Parts: sequence; structure tokens; C-alpha cells
Amino acid sequence: MNQPSIPEQPEAKHQLSRSLKGRHLAMISIGGIIGAGLFVGSSTAIKAAGPAVFISYAITGILILLVMRMLGEMATTLPNVRSFTEFARSGLGDGAGFVVGWLYWYFWVIVVPVEAIAGAKILQIWMPDFSQLQIGLGLMAIMTGVNLMSARSYAEFEFWFASIKVAAILVFVAIAASFAFGWTAPAGATFANLVNFGGFAPRGWIAVLAAVPSVFFAMTGAEITTVAAAESAQPGRAIAKMTTTVIWRILIFYVVSVFLIVSVVPWNTVRSGESPFTLALNTMHVPGASIIMSVIILTAVLSCLNSAFYVSSRVLFILAERGDAPQSFVKLNERRVPVVSVLIGAAAGFLGIIAATKAPQRVFDFLLSSSGALIVFVYMITAAAQIALRRRRVRSGETKPAISMWLFPYLSYAAIACMGAVLIAMAFTPGQQQDFYFSCITLAVTGIAYWIVRRLRQPRAAASVA
Repeated sequence: MNQPSIPEQPEAKHQLSRSLKGRHLAMISIGGIIGAGLFVGSSTAIKAAGPAVFISYAITGILILLVMRMLGEMATTLPNVRSFTEFARSGLGDGAGFVVGWLYWYFWVIVVPVEAIAGAKILQIWMPDFSQLQIGLGLMAIMTGVNLMSARSYAEFEFWFASIKVAAILVFVAIAASFAFGWTAPAGATFANLVNFGGFAPRGWIAVLAAVPSVFFAMTGAEITTVAAAESAQPGRAIAKMTTTVIWRILIFYVVSVFLIVSVVPWNTVRSGESPFTLALNTMHVPGASIIMSVIILTAVLSCLNSAFYVSSRVLFILAERGDAPQSFVKLNERRVPVVSVLIGAAAGFLGIIAATKAPQRVFDFLLSSSGALIVFVYMITAAAQIALRRRRVRSGETKPAISMWLFPYLSYAAIACMGAVLIAMAFTPGQQQDFYFSCITLAVTGIAYWIVRRLRQPRAAASVA
């Protein structure tokens, strides 16, 4: 990879809007973390690890916290960098920026059809006359319209959807805690469920650690705020603020809620693929639990779809601005929306939905698998960039950043080692091996693409100098 470069301020004509407020960024940050991975996906982790699964969530939460702290440090020292994907370019060079940007774009572009189909499955229960394809395409059309209007439209949409998710979790925590402590449970406290059905870690402590990879992917998304912050008044300050508060959200929304679930219901009654929240609410005899959770899960799915759509378009815009994508992608309309980038994301989403519903299942399975481990690669490269940037700062004699990584460099290296362990676990876990190997192919293809682009650029650069 070539020499690192510090991204410059974009020209005014290519500047995104600055219309997002603090409340938008706060909810975008929360919305990025809370999705169907919590409300439904947690069932798989509970089934795999038993009651001790909340420790898997705590371990993953700490790892995500370390990544976010590194992002906070880099945002403080490089306030002009408008997306966390560009920190890799600043620390490790254009090659890293190219690879991270395109991997991250691909990751979220695949999320778009996945969430659209998930939403279509829920809505089809209430709209049986329409097929999943029709509903999925309808959702995509709505989200395309929302994202074409303005960044403020996306942010308002996400603000209210995230607010619903937050309110739902807080209410669930209050109801479940009351039941678990025996205040509303007919037979008293229910914490015995943590040990009564095969023990606290019935499948062993290896299973608790093996659950971390699946939990890791469910908890990603907090970094979305570093992309959205580019459209706020003070991007660097906003990113730094969000990264320092993310751990409390993770603790409350994931660790506490999952802990209460396995306290309220026997872990062996949880079914993989079915919402354990619904099971817990039914156990506590909450009226209309299934309908309530269906609405909340739909809200979470649409929120993630909205965020995936937004992030993929903005990352593509930034890639184009840096010369790593066609220049037409940087064109903005009068509302400062990168229309072409949004439409490219929409086209990819529409094709993904058609592939998921009409093409052979193995086609969509390949798309999913080829993006399965990408977020780990992206985080690892970003962590390496933080180490490089910090060492460069030390060598130049600059003062310690206002927000800095704890116990540098030890925790930075520990974070990379832990993410490496996640990849190793995927490589040896039968259900995740395909995701690991196909994602490695995607990484290799992206690296080859950069090599080709770089070779093509060299004659042009030489011609311009001449």
C-alpha cells in the first residue's frame, strides 16, 4: 500500500448538507446497534450457549467499545475525516482506504435486501394478497424516496424508528426485571432459571466463547454515526461524543435484556429463529405479546433497512470523492443528496431482492456468505490505522489526544487479537466456515481490484505530469 494521505476538505459544490442535529446522531447511533439481530437473532446465541450467553454479549460489547474508542480518538485528531472508512486511508494509505470503503459498502448493500425481505415476511402476514417480492420491492421504493428527499428525511425517519425501539426495550427491561425479582411472578423470583436446566453454562464455556462471532455481527452498526456525522455541524465532536457513550447503550439494550430473558424463561425453551422477547412476554402473560413484538421487530427491520440504504450511498459518495469510484457518484442535487449514489444502492437492493425470491437459493446464500466476515476485516484494518496514526503522532512530538485509546498500545493490539480470534472461531465453526472463506474471497477480490486500479492510474498520472 502506498503512502498514507490525509483527506482534504471537499470542495463546497461537493459538500453534503449539515442538517443533522445531535438528537438525530444519538438515535442513528442507537438505531445502528438495535436491529432484528437482538429481537430475533439472540435466540440462536441463547440456544448455543445457554444462560451464560449474556457473558458472550458482554465480551462482544467490550470489543465493540474498544473499536469505538479508537474511532473517537481518530475523529478527535482528524476532524476533517467524514467517515470512519477514511481513517484507514489516513493511517495506512490509499490502498487501505479503497479496500475498507468497498468492503463496507458491499456489507451494507447486502444488508439492504436481507432487511427488505425480513420486513416483507412480517408484512405478508397482514397483507396475504401480496407476494414477498411485491412487498419487498414496495419497501425498497419507499426507502429510495425517503433517501432521495434529504439527509434530514432519513434522520427523522430513523429518529422515530429508533425511539420506538428504545422505548420498547426499556419497557421490556422494566417488565422482565419486575417478573424476575418476583414482584409480579406468581411463584416468586425466577433467577433459578439461570442454573436449573443443565447449569449456568450447560454446553460448556467453549460454547460461550464460540457464540461471540454470531453476537459480534448482531452488535455491529454503532459506527454508522461516524458516516452520518459528516452531515452535522461539527462532525469530529459528534463522533467523539457518540463513541464514548455507546457502551452504556450496549449494556442496557443487549446485555441486560438478554440476561433478563434467560432469567424469566428456561433457556432450553427458546427456539432458534423465533423471538425470545415474544417468548418472555408470553411467559409473563403480557396481553397481545406476539402482535406487539411483530410491530417492534418490523420497526427494527425497517430502521436497519433505512440505515443500510443511507450508509451505502454515503460511503459510495466518499469513495467517488477520493477517486475510487466513478466521478458521477459525487454529483449532488439541490438538497445536497448524492442522487446517483442513492440510486446505485437502490439498484443493488432491487437486484438483491429479486435474487432472494426468484433466483436459486444458492445465489443469495453466496451473496450473504461473501459478506459474512467483512465487518471484522474492516474493524481490524481500522484498528491498525489507529495504531499507525497514534505512533506517527508520538514520533512527531504532538500532545496526547483529548479522547485517546485506553492503555495504548496494549488494548489496541488486544482488540485486533480478539477480532483475529473471532475469525479463527468462524474458520473452525461448521455453521460459519462458508461465511469465513467466501468473505476471504471478497477481500482478495477487493485487493486485486485496487491493484488493477492503481496500475491503470499510473500512466494517467505520468501523462498529466508530462
